[in-house]
Amino acid sequence: MKRVSTLFLKIAVIFIGIPILALCIFLVPEIGNIAAKLLPEFAYIKYLVSIVFYASAIPFYFALYQAFKLLRYIDKNKAFSELSVKALKKIKHCAITISTLHVLVLPLFYLFADKDDAPGVIFIGLVVPFASMVIAVFAAVLQRLLQEAIDIKSENDLIV
Repeated sequence: MKRVSTLFLKIAVIFIGIPILALCIFLVPEIGNIAAKLLPEFAYIKYLVSIVFYASAIPFYFALYQAFKLLRYIDKNKAFSELSVKALKKIKHCAITISTLHVLVLPLFYLFADKDDAPGVIFIGLVVPFASMVIAVFAAVLQRLLQEAIDIKSENDLIV
């Protein structure tokens, strides 16, 4: 039963990565072109937008790889190991990196909102940083709980 659930989660991790890959291939160049059209006085904006989105895709896929490794550790009955703690720590750092990159782009969302007179654009720009910070906090909590469980397990192994 455990292998079926981890297999389902592994497939889910793969399916999470596919739409982001499609967004990087098809949508990011379009967003860069739209940014260049909306703000013609900033000629470099197209490249800045592309760089930030592609740069945030790198830690995203690294975090997905770490999640996949974590599921493999669960399959091998190594869920309560330092390897799992390290994987969660890397996922936390990736989420913080993604959030930081997208917070750095928030002034661009302000410029777009000012140009189009649409203040809701700023809230759309806050979705990715907020979601990745939620993931970072969740990974930090899991990391801490797992580390405490490992410490308790090692204490009990020394007592017996």
